[in-house]
Amino acid sequence: MVNGIWTQFGGNLSFVCLAISLWAHFSTQFQRHSLLQQKIAFGIIAGGASIGSILLAVEFHPGIYIDLRFSPLALAGMFGGPIAAAFAVALAGAFRFAVGGAVMPDAIVSMAAATAIGLIAHFWIRKRSPRFTDVVLLSIALAGVIVASMTLLPTLASADVLAGIGFPLTALNCLATILCGFVLLKMQQWQLERSILVTAFSQSPDYLYVKDRNSRFITVNENMIRLYRFRTTAEMTGLSDFNLMSRPLAEELYHREQQVMETGEPLIDCPELIEGRALLASKVPLRDKQGRVIGLAGVTRDVTERAALERELRESKNLLSHAMAGMSDGIAMYDKRGFLIFCNEQYRSAFPLSGDARVVGAHISDILRRVAETEERAGIPEDREEWIKAASASLHTNKDEEVQLHNGDWRSIRTRLAEDGAAMAVVSDITATKEAEIALRLSAEQLRNLAETDGLTGMANRRAFDEAFARETAGSARKNTPFSLLMIDIDRFKAYNDTYGHPVGDQCLRIVSKCLHQSVSRPADIVARYGGEEFVVLLPATSAKGAMIVAEQFARRLAQENIVHSGSEFGRVTASIGISCATGATLRVNPTRLLTEADAALYDAKTQGRNRILAHSPDERHSMKDVG
Repeated sequence: MVNGIWTQFGGNLSFVCLAISLWAHFSTQFQRHSLLQQKIAFGIIAGGASIGSILLAVEFHPGIYIDLRFSPLALAGMFGGPIAAAFAVALAGAFRFAVGGAVMPDAIVSMAAATAIGLIAHFWIRKRSPRFTDVVLLSIALAGVIVASMTLLPTLASADVLAGIGFPLTALNCLATILCGFVLLKMQQWQLERSILVTAFSQSPDYLYVKDRNSRFITVNENMIRLYRFRTTAEMTGLSDFNLMSRPLAEELYHREQQVMETGEPLIDCPELIEGRALLASKVPLRDKQGRVIGLAGVTRDVTERAALERELRESKNLLSHAMAGMSDGIAMYDKRGFLIFCNEQYRSAFPLSGDARVVGAHISDILRRVAETEERAGIPEDREEWIKAASASLHTNKDEEVQLHNGDWRSIRTRLAEDGAAMAVVSDITATKEAEIALRLSAEQLRNLAETDGLTGMANRRAFDEAFARETAGSARKNTPFSLLMIDIDRFKAYNDTYGHPVGDQCLRIVSKCLHQSVSRPADIVARYGGEEFVVLLPATSAKGAMIVAEQFARRLAQENIVHSGSEFGRVTASIGISCATGATLRVNPTRLLTEADAALYDAKTQGRNRILAHSPDERHSMKDVG
């Protein structure tokens, strides 16, 4: 009887493995659907496999049938999680309930226990991918559930199922679990590899596509979709170049691709211009197992930026060629041992003091020694022999040099190596270019200074102040040093302008600027015109006490100028000063608060009578000082 049971169980085992294998084979069809739908489908397949196993059950005792229903249920729980497990056990349980029988309650309990074991395994390994050892452990746990069911459930225990058929039932369920689990593991591994390949294809920075024999798109990657402004791959599937671009260009691409498929010869780095982009296309024919061409695969690289750079390079080269056409360059050729084998007259005349040494047959070291003796080149070190040795050794290297001669002229020396080891040197007079470069640099510096300088007072303007404020506060924040700021406003300046006129007012601003400059002593201190009659002073690494000293010095110097101001209650030009000081923490979090506090201090100084100094800080407020 046992041998017969083993034989019947073999057919049951084959059915369960076949069902799981069919799922593994067709599961790729469900990858287009959501994860929820995939899990539901897997649960239905597992439940169906369990039902099929019940239908192929072996009758051990009247009303008691033995089968491999537990393996699909446990695997559904482990690989599919709660959703797949719920569908699987619901289908199998409903079928077993419909079949009925005395052992029906015990059978449903056993099925639920097997499903629970799979779920426990699922949650145990949910943070990683399942491995074969996990499947083996699941089969062992499932064996324990089966043995426990045959021992503890009353109907199965009374029929003495464990003693009669316990071993084949348990062993074949474990074997089914291991075999089907192995199939599912391989399926997951294959799906992962396929997913990686699909992702690499889809997210490649190049334009990737596959076409059929009629040059219609079969699949494309995301870059192709973006290039032609589609939303999904499906929208491009079945289209051809005739649907995407002008007919002449489409015909050209079509004939080129048909030629690739007809000849079987790949097309490598063929230039194309599509959608305003410069592209390099490589296309290879695709063959089936019989060697017949069934389509082509294309890889197109976007070289628009490279083409633009090459075009700019060609334009620059042409411009340089036109410029060089009116110049007389010197050319010299040295062999691989360093002996001069050719030079033109322009080469010798380019170096007037050592030209007589630059003759055919002369060695580079002798020429350089003459250069050192005559001090023809500027910047030759005191150790002349060492310089001659190093310069001679560097002759046979590709390099570009710019050297200055004793009279201030400049020479460009471009050295290039030939295949036989010889070195060719091209010498150009770049004196005019160098002078223009220096002049341009000076002009740029002057323009920068003008852009950052207040035209009336000659001090830094608001733009330069903003840049310096951001830079210096960041530096003080890093160093965790105090940073102080003075904000100065000339009292009653509008009345001064109205009384004495704007030219006199401008002269007053210049005097105030002079007093401010005289009140700071460090190069790091920055004085700027903030706007109108307002000025600011940046004092890095300066405490509130140091800032107060600077403010008092300025107030004294302005008082010494004694500029008459009939419209002021003080009878002379005075200024109100607001001071703010902060350290690293405040400067890191909110450096602009320094400006806010200084402006608030200035406002308080003006509202409290003018001609005074008032200091605020983000953390505390200092006392007011009357400078009247």
